[in-house]
Amino acid sequence: MSEMMKWHQELDVFYRIKSGIILEGNIADCYLYNEGDFPLGMIPLKDYLHHFFQRRGYETIVYFDEIRGFYSSDTLDSQHNELRKFASLCGVNYSERMQYFLTQKSNSAPELIGTALQQTEEPVVIVMDMASRYIAGPDRMTMDDVKAFTQLQCAVANARMTTNKRLRNLLVFITNKQNDLPAWFFLNNPSLKTLDLGLPTAKERRAMLTENDNLGFWEYFDGEVRRQDEPEYRQDATALNRLIDRFVARTEGFTNSELRDLKTLCRIRKIRVHDICSLVDLYSYGKDDNPWQDQALFKKLTEGQAGLERRVKGQEAAVQQTMDVIKRSVIGLSGSQHSSHSKPKGVLFFAGPTGTGKTETAKALAEMIFGDESACIRFDMSEYSQSHSDQRLLGAPPGYVGYEAGGQLTNAVRKNPFSILLFDEIEKAAPSIMDKFLQILEDGRMTDGQGHTVYFSECVIIFTSNLGIFVKGPEDELIPNVNKDMPYETVRDRVRSAIENYFKLQLGRPEILNRIGENIVVFDYIHPDVAGQILLGKMEKLKENMKENMNCDLDWEPEVFRKLMELVCKNLDNGGRGVGNVMESAWINPLSRWMFDHRIQKNATINVTDIDTLSVPIQLTCEVK
Repeated sequence: MSEMMKWHQELDVFYRIKSGIILEGNIADCYLYNEGDFPLGMIPLKDYLHHFFQRRGYETIVYFDEIRGFYSSDTLDSQHNELRKFASLCGVNYSERMQYFLTQKSNSAPELIGTALQQTEEPVVIVMDMASRYIAGPDRMTMDDVKAFTQLQCAVANARMTTNKRLRNLLVFITNKQNDLPAWFFLNNPSLKTLDLGLPTAKERRAMLTENDNLGFWEYFDGEVRRQDEPEYRQDATALNRLIDRFVARTEGFTNSELRDLKTLCRIRKIRVHDICSLVDLYSYGKDDNPWQDQALFKKLTEGQAGLERRVKGQEAAVQQTMDVIKRSVIGLSGSQHSSHSKPKGVLFFAGPTGTGKTETAKALAEMIFGDESACIRFDMSEYSQSHSDQRLLGAPPGYVGYEAGGQLTNAVRKNPFSILLFDEIEKAAPSIMDKFLQILEDGRMTDGQGHTVYFSECVIIFTSNLGIFVKGPEDELIPNVNKDMPYETVRDRVRSAIENYFKLQLGRPEILNRIGENIVVFDYIHPDVAGQILLGKMEKLKENMKENMNCDLDWEPEVFRKLMELVCKNLDNGGRGVGNVMESAWINPLSRWMFDHRIQKNATINVTDIDTLSVPIQLTCEVK
């Protein structure tokens, strides 16, 4: 890579002026060292630091951890000359106390470190590895821990500059995160500098593919695949660059080690050049049968739209808008105007009156796309309204109750990455969860409390809400914003406007609305003609079930249906759920009572000739054949 990583550049500045450096973040990764005329390829962080400091004039570079004590690099100092020199600088006779010195633990390590940092004879770098494990936790320190870190603090503060090379003695901590160390140790400490080792950026990943021989793009492929495909792409540099750009975008959030693993997997599976982006799915999800790439999905969606309109009645405009988003995902144009290629497959915001088919639409989409309605994973956001609810959803951090269980959302997506995520009543979610949704919608991934990265790039995310049906009046009372007598266009515009005002003015989070974009789908009220279709559909479904399970034929007179419709029309404020409530109370319950009283369980033909909807309870008049 022609340009060094950001943390490398910062280290090159601060090692001269600080006596303590804290390296946090992506510390377990390998890094591409390419200083000088002979690039060394991917090497572990400790070896990287050894080469870095050795190149700058340090000849004594030693490491310390709680397991091995003090030691030198096994690969770069086979004779332990650096360890011998370090022992001499600390006033320890290495030859006589070799075994003791090699197994020296933390009890007296701070004293030796303090001695080494204050001497001026020879510049020394001490790298304290696995520093996150030195204490049980910043709030659970023993007196020995406090004493040890106080000694280290003094050692860093009193570190000297050597006289011969004018290099500063240096103490380096390698830790998962800075907060694993006592706060009083690093806060307002002018001798310390913290550097974040982030994941490789898109620029770094691209440079790795195009400027490195060992990890270059063509090294990903099996020899036979390369012989077949390389000539075509060598002749079309534009197509090659587009393919590399897409692959770089899909590997957002990957470590250098994972990129190296991708190369091995690509060779093993003999993946063709034009299919390299499928390699990311195979690595992330452990399967290469991506439902979104199934050619049969085109036919499913073509036939499924009509089926969806039959299943969710009276919502033709909402169904059409929803299907446009899904079709865009299948074609591969979702997020095409954005730089990120890892966004969720689709994002939808279902709004409108209760009982109009929002949840039913999400379930129908799951069955249509993934072949199973259970692929719609529902979260009732009223259960996540407390400030700490994000830990239930995404996992508690280490040391907190529930850490081992993980997060309910992240566990579900890790188990089934190809799914529809349904977040009901999103306006009831805690603000901290809204922050997490921002990252999911933008980056398509989330790291849970256990440190596992979960990818949402193969999910469709659907939010539902009743926002916009009522708005606050002059005295903060709720007043109707829309009603069932309004044309759909008026309902749609008023609901969308109220949603925008809620996110921009009331919640103060316009960025969430921006991530959703124009994908706000407003469902219309259930009108009498649609309610009649729903009622008839439910009655026919009951008729089918009775025939299948009881061998009973059920029929009814037109007058019975008319009286049931009268009840339904009085309950339209509850939409389709209101129809279901009438169906249960005025049809299923009276029918069950009548069949029980007449000892009819199977093998009968029942014709309902009349219904008395004024009686309490409702009574049916039936004939049995």
